Amino acid sequence: QVQVVESGGGLVQPGGSLRLSCAASGSILEINAMGWYRQVPGKERELVAVIRSAGSTNYADSVKGRFTISRDNARNSVNLQMNSLKSEDTAVYYCNVNLVTYRGQSYDYWGQGTQVTVSS
Repeated sequence: QVQVVESGGGLVQPGGSLRLSCAASGSILEINAMGWYRQVPGKERELVAVIRSAGSTNYADSVKGRFTISRDNARNSVNLQMNSLKSEDTAVYYCNVNLVTYRGQSYDYWGQGTQVTVSS
């Protein structure tokens, strides 16, 4: 009932910038939080940034000062502005949406992922 779609990935040079976007649609009662995770082959998926309903945010130490997460509640969307990109940022980035279900429970929905490659 809920669809999560990411966009904005691509190839950029080190030091460049990229903006990822994610939109959730469908049967949405309430969004608790939205966030971005990333994963490289052979490694666990890791949290990049998250923004909660009250507006608080958390970032991975490796991206603090370079990435900024923002949320548009009216559009059920979240963005990740990535600046000063490094080769270490290369990964598939996944959008996560934590929702309140009609049964009063929380549930995570995931996007299909968008590739970010930082290379000269």
